[in-house]
Amino acid sequence: MMNITDRHEFILKHLKEKGKVTIDWLCETMKVSSVTIRKDLKVLEEKNLLFRIKGGASTSNPYAIDRPILVKESINSDEKQRIAQAALSLIKDNDSIMIGSGTTVFTLAKNIEASHVMTVITPALKVSLELSGKPNIDVLQLGGLIRSNSSSVAGQYSMRILDEISCGILFLGADGIDLEFGISISNLPEAALNQKMIETSQKVAILADSSKFGKRGLGKICELIDVDYIITDNKVSPSIVKNIEDLGIKIIIA
Repeated sequence: MMNITDRHEFILKHLKEKGKVTIDWLCETMKVSSVTIRKDLKVLEEKNLLFRIKGGASTSNPYAIDRPILVKESINSDEKQRIAQAALSLIKDNDSIMIGSGTTVFTLAKNIEASHVMTVITPALKVSLELSGKPNIDVLQLGGLIRSNSSSVAGQYSMRILDEISCGILFLGADGIDLEFGISISNLPEAALNQKMIETSQKVAILADSSKFGKRGLGKICELIDVDYIITDNKVSPSIVKNIEDLGIKIIIA
């Protein structure tokens, strides 16, 4: 039987190779109890050598952090541009659409041409400023307290406005897309507003690059089955794509 040092070396070796291991697999392979494995994973996490996740361990942090919007804009910018271009196909003239906060959906706003005729509802100041100068686009800016991290509003004032309107399709960003936890972001007040926006919309499209899959933000927005479209880049795992499509969700690879 392996001693504790051997077990730790074994776990870290296979984590380096695979990126993720399950407790069940470790128990079966090393012939030890799940209690022993959980203790091993706890020790290794305390040493900052891995992250514990549900049913196992991973080399990457499964929890998203709330980064300032200026920092987010520089991350995966090429992928965000392709995702935004793909999302344009869901917008028709004379649509009423809603655009949430976040850098990926802001990239969508930047790609909407002045010739489009539509109404856009948004909590995001940057989206409003981007679209308000385009003559054929009416912008309804939701009100409320402005969060400096996202340049977006949240709170009861914005939610009250949503009680009296409806829109065709909502475009939302996400910090986490998890098959069990659903769609989430890293800020609770904005999560509550996003839930309200989903109630107001006939269709929901999530715009998120492949780095968001398998992660969880602090605030859950909705279950995966509440979403109609997920638009992402071509680095997402084929197995994840299949699992999402099996739920009846249209996934668009940009």
